Amino acid sequence: MLGWTYMTIRARIFRSSKRHFDCQREDSKEIVIATAPAALLKEDHMVVGDWVDLIPPGHGSEEWKIDKVIERTSSIFRNIPRENKKKVIAANVDVMMVVVSAGKPLYKRGLVDRYLARSDYWNVPAFLIFNKMDLYSPDDFDIVFEAERLKWLNVECFEVSSEDKTYKPQYLKHGLDELSEKLFHKTAVLLGHSGVGKSRLISKLSAGKVTLLSGELGKGSKGAHTTTWAELIDAENFSLIDSPGIRSMSLSDLTREELLQSFSDIQEMATKCQFMSNCNHMPNSKGCIFQKLDQTKREDQLILSRLDSYKHILDEVSTIPDWSKKPS
Repeated sequence: MLGWTYMTIRARIFRSSKRHFDCQREDSKEIVIATAPAALLKEDHMVVGDWVDLIPPGHGSEEWKIDKVIERTSSIFRNIPRENKKKVIAANVDVMMVVVSAGKPLYKRGLVDRYLARSDYWNVPAFLIFNKMDLYSPDDFDIVFEAERLKWLNVECFEVSSEDKTYKPQYLKHGLDELSEKLFHKTAVLLGHSGVGKSRLISKLSAGKVTLLSGELGKGSKGAHTTTWAELIDAENFSLIDSPGIRSMSLSDLTREELLQSFSDIQEMATKCQFMSNCNHMPNSKGCIFQKLDQTKREDQLILSRLDSYKHILDEVSTIPDWSKKPS
């Protein structure tokens, strides 16, 4: 804090550039450019999504100044093993929107489980949104099965079609209207494979206010622009965080223990293994609870499908020693 007694104004950081921050005032929604004193920059690494108290111009200064950073409710971050530190990318995120295609490109279960591992690790709830439902065929994959396997994680699933305005939910009971209601006044981070229809979905949810095109954000009629850092976008009834820093879903920065904790359903069941601390849940693992499951039963198939994803990611995580991933 600067130690002044002047009246401060609450605002939220929308964009940042070194010592300058674009902040939206909570009261008037006006965007103002604020600076931060060197002492505060050393103390706090301010990021998009942070709530801050601003000191308005006056009293010998023509600039808005950041007085203090409000405690975060959540943060989106990555561990940087080579630098031995944690890099926070965005703050105060309410939900992760994972968008997948029910048509083309084909649905990728493994990629979804990667996103959800991050969701669990960050302690940020996730919505799984099946887009392009107008192209869906049960012959491609069982959408009900895919939703059921995530119930233990409390992942809310929605079926939508950003192309077909007349589409109504048929399988999961929750569609575009329910998604809009759930997003109301929330801050969401958007994730999804290329081609799944994120652009049209966001345009529809924001009543055309925001257009997302191949990594570019365009607002209204101002045109698209390329973003190389995180930024917060006002998307009508909710806020949207876009950042190139969270589009990659490599989980190699997690330790083996952190990965298991991020698969909380697998971790919970693994406590029933006879040799819990040493069990690797492989077919030859003695006393492993997973080996007792019946692959012909739907209930067991649900958890086994999650175990399969966990094992694949564990191979990736294990390529880097755990000791090198601990931030100082």
